[in-house]
Amino acid sequence: MPMTRAAYLDLGSAELHERASKAVAGLADCTACPRDCRVNRLEEKWAACKTGRYAIVSSCFPHMGEEDCLRGWNGSGTIFFSHCNLRCVFCQNFDISQAVRPGPARSGSPPQDIAAMMLSLQQLGCHNVNFVTPEHVVPQVLEAIAIAADAGLTLPIVYNTSAYDSMESLELLDGVVDIYMPDFKLWSPELSRDYLKAEDYPEAARSAIAEMHRQVGFLKIDADGLATRGVLIRHLVMPGCLDDTRPRVRRALSRDRSSALVRGVSEGARDRGRTGLAAAGRAASEPARRSPALADLASAIDRCVSRAAL
Repeated sequence: MPMTRAAYLDLGSAELHERASKAVAGLADCTACPRDCRVNRLEEKWAACKTGRYAIVSSCFPHMGEEDCLRGWNGSGTIFFSHCNLRCVFCQNFDISQAVRPGPARSGSPPQDIAAMMLSLQQLGCHNVNFVTPEHVVPQVLEAIAIAADAGLTLPIVYNTSAYDSMESLELLDGVVDIYMPDFKLWSPELSRDYLKAEDYPEAARSAIAEMHRQVGFLKIDADGLATRGVLIRHLVMPGCLDDTRPRVRRALSRDRSSALVRGVSEGARDRGRTGLAAAGRAASEPARRSPALADLASAIDRCVSRAAL
């Protein structure tokens, strides 16, 4: 049983089911993410996200590799969704976000199945339920939460996102999500077009993060070191893109919207996706970490984090 009451429990069953019904009805003319594809996903049609009526779950397990304040000692209860509304060339989950093929062989999980996964993670002692890459399946997530809450779910909800979220979806999640964990990938529309295949990503992400912060505020950590509520922003410092991080991203996030900034220097950009890199993992990032420019940037980011209200 979590020490802090999950937000969705205060909404009540009727409100949760009403929101889920409204969100699912919207799949008939889908605007669940900023792509605004407007296809009828209720009839198993799809566009950018390659997902029809039901969300496709890639895996479900207690994740011990998540951020410290989420994984605790029993793990963060992650539910990884397949497919994505972005096309990041550096994606570390490329095999499930882009390489997996849609079709009848992958018909997806009904909300009852996802609810059962959530309850199993609670039974295993996980500290939260952590939805990974949920931007394109917010209606299906709401359905599952409503069912799981009726069946005894009490864990806080972590919304683990690229920040390429629609305002419509975030409004439906208001009062449901306890912890938002958005990436802020790139500030430049040009870089976003080339590396994410979404030129409007910076504008959409800035608006989304502002709304997330309005809903849950700065990150709060309890006496055990576990996050209980708030926004936790992650920014990956990309090789060759320092001008995109310094000073624009750093200042924007540290000034008024960042609860905490988890510094990653190319470690997430392994030889996955379409990067074509020969080296992988931490070994590839060592030269970058020894760079004086990155060392200076890292120190500045650390100072921003130390000033953030936790």
